[in-house]
Amino acid sequence: MNSTSNLTQAQDGDSQGGVGRDAGSAFAKLPPGRPFRYQQDEDRSLSPIAAGLGLFVLGLGITKLLAPRTVSRTSGVNADDALIRTSGALNVASGINILNGGKPAPLGLARLGCIAMEATLIGRAATNAKSADRRSRIGITAAVIGAAAVFDLITAVQQGSRQGMGEHRTSSGALSIERCITVNKSPEECYKFWRNFDNFPRFMQHLESVQSTSATRSHWKAKAPLGKSVEWDAEVTVDQPGELLAWHSVEGADVDNAGTVRFETAPGGRGTVVRVDMQYSPPGGKTGALIAKLFGEEPSLQVDDDLRHFKQLIETGEIPTTVGQSAGPRGPITRLIRKGVPG
Repeated sequence: MNSTSNLTQAQDGDSQGGVGRDAGSAFAKLPPGRPFRYQQDEDRSLSPIAAGLGLFVLGLGITKLLAPRTVSRTSGVNADDALIRTSGALNVASGINILNGGKPAPLGLARLGCIAMEATLIGRAATNAKSADRRSRIGITAAVIGAAAVFDLITAVQQGSRQGMGEHRTSSGALSIERCITVNKSPEECYKFWRNFDNFPRFMQHLESVQSTSATRSHWKAKAPLGKSVEWDAEVTVDQPGELLAWHSVEGADVDNAGTVRFETAPGGRGTVVRVDMQYSPPGGKTGALIAKLFGEEPSLQVDDDLRHFKQLIETGEIPTTVGQSAGPRGPITRLIRKGVPG
């Protein structure tokens, strides 16, 4: 089957309900092409945890504003009405921010301020020598506020991940990433360099090797946690020289993935816009992706690095070294959880 018929088949698949299928081996039945739509983005409505937390925090804030003495006595903190009302105002702002999906962003500071103030009031009450008869109430209050803080952290990370530019999550946990970069080379040159998969480990740090096994298939090996590796076979499904490449992993892949790379003439004929649209299922699912974000290893940033290195390599023939320079916040734990994705 030639590339044109592959492309037509992919378009027909999307019009016949292809949207919503799982990433990876499922694409063997329906190869990707234009438009790049494999799964629907995750429902952006509030999760039950976020909705419940937002309503709880908002209700607590209103109660503090209307009945500060009752809250002070019931919780055991015995703080001034002004302090309780201040805490209540922060609760209200935090609740609104949570229920609005983390927007506006400045209100996120209220969530931090609220947790800090609650901890201060509880800590002061617990260390007060006159609070012996209130220890049980203080303990219950501390447990409730602590649990709320943990749920707030989880909610904040989830909401923050949804606001990342060019990155979306599907209902099954797969990540869709869209990135582009302008390269000072012609579309034909960029395509030719990219089509030679042996070049990939030169500009993708997470890849150990790529071996072509046929005209359309290749075997990939990438770095995994604890010094291990993940491997998969990929198949090129659309190949339009100087314009478009599309691929998908085949059955049995350790990392299910698929995507397209387009080579578009930049405005004014000044170079090429290399546009990458890809989707893959993070190892460990949503939990693995969440942990990666907590440690600063966002897949979209990895793709940014790969494209930047591609530009440097094809334009100058080398990638500047960072030996002796600050490497940023990538500690041992960060390096352990890095996972490879195909370009």
